[in-house]
Amino acid sequence: MIVRVVVKSEKVPDLTLQPLSILVLHGPNLNLLGQREPGIYGSFTLAEINHLLAAEGLKLQVEVYPVQSNHEGVLVDTIHEAFGKHQGILINAGAYTHTSVALRDAIAGVSLPTVEVHLSNIYRREEFRHHSYIAPVAIGQISGFGVQSYILGLHAIVQHLRKD
Repeated sequence: MIVRVVVKSEKVPDLTLQPLSILVLHGPNLNLLGQREPGIYGSFTLAEINHLLAAEGLKLQVEVYPVQSNHEGVLVDTIHEAFGKHQGILINAGAYTHTSVALRDAIAGVSLPTVEVHLSNIYRREEFRHHSYIAPVAIGQISGFGVQSYILGLHAIVQHLRKD
């Protein structure tokens, strides 16, 4: 038996989407991924994570621009420069998540949709990691899924930016 299903849709997907530009910020010590505490952070290197994000970006018609710095001021300056250049920010601020009012204020200042990501589940770790200065100014937070946190975060920000 052959069953034919015809689905009528009033909305046709746009196959010619304009590429979005997403700034991906990696905070302190993330340059050591792959060698730093692999039991907590996994075995992927930062270069491998950036490669996965770029590949996923191609599928989503998104250009990703990764920047890593161990210096808070560089991250703040990069957020400032994102205004008018990128449509959103994906950020793993590392330890600055729990200490940096400056990063929080920079994100709030540029008013770009931001998704916070963490490789580990920060709420299952030390008490001081349970507070995020970034979460109140982000559209969402994803933590605990290893490298998939970045991929899920990219999908979340793209969906947010392309929502009807």
